[in-house]
Amino acid sequence: MNRAYGTVSIIGAGPGDPELITVKALRRIQQADVIMYDRLVNDELLTYARPDAQRLFCGKAPGLHHMNQATIHRTLLSYASAGHAVVRLKGGDPFVFGRGAEEALFLAEHHIPYEIVPGITSAIGTAASASIPLTHRGVATSFACITVCRANPAIEPTTTESIFSSAPPLSPSPVRWDLLAHSVDTLAIYMGVSQLEEICSELIFCGKPSTTPVAIIENGTTEAERIFTGTLADINQIATAAHVSNPAMIIIGAVVHIREQLIQMKHQAHQMIG
Repeated sequence: MNRAYGTVSIIGAGPGDPELITVKALRRIQQADVIMYDRLVNDELLTYARPDAQRLFCGKAPGLHHMNQATIHRTLLSYASAGHAVVRLKGGDPFVFGRGAEEALFLAEHHIPYEIVPGITSAIGTAASASIPLTHRGVATSFACITVCRANPAIEPTTTESIFSSAPPLSPSPVRWDLLAHSVDTLAIYMGVSQLEEICSELIFCGKPSTTPVAIIENGTTEAERIFTGTLADINQIATAAHVSNPAMIIIGAVVHIREQLIQMKHQAHQMIG
């Protein structure tokens, strides 16, 4: 990359624990002139930036956007065109429900050099932190990452074509719970707590047993992590009673039982050691 023309590093910050960021990502933060960071990025990562680096909050919460996507695009273009080294810092992995590809396409359209620095996506990171494998020999050979949080096409474009044209974007297609209920062993659902009751009802309606294990991991990999387990039949009641809120990952499938086995074996080991 030619620094003289400005560059953008689209970086995944990982699932929450600042120590889970990659060495390459940390190096880019230390070198950056400008850091544009999202809501779920751990603030500790910003302490590694140069004192003179500019920090811009681009956070989005459900129903509340501090900076909409079009503004983020324009800001990236402005700083990179001025010759700055820009870090676009996102939670998890930028290419898994992070809109990183949209930003990369926008930069490419404007001939701005960019790079993608992968991060640990929340499904993998939070599940592992909670002792839940997404796959396990003899139990699960597949998993799917799903989001039930969709961009509102009336507010923000969702495709490259709609970014660069005046045509209205197409409405997003619904999640195919009927297919997911039978074709995938483990479901990892992002930002679905507010629709948990509907998710469980849809899966049961589509034929998934109501006894299917479910785990909810709130603030995964952080000191504030909370983990709740149940089944499709009762997890919504459990989550409501515990006042679970986003950010939270929902894991559905038999692999949730592996967590229980590991906890039991750990407890037995502690008893033997004394």
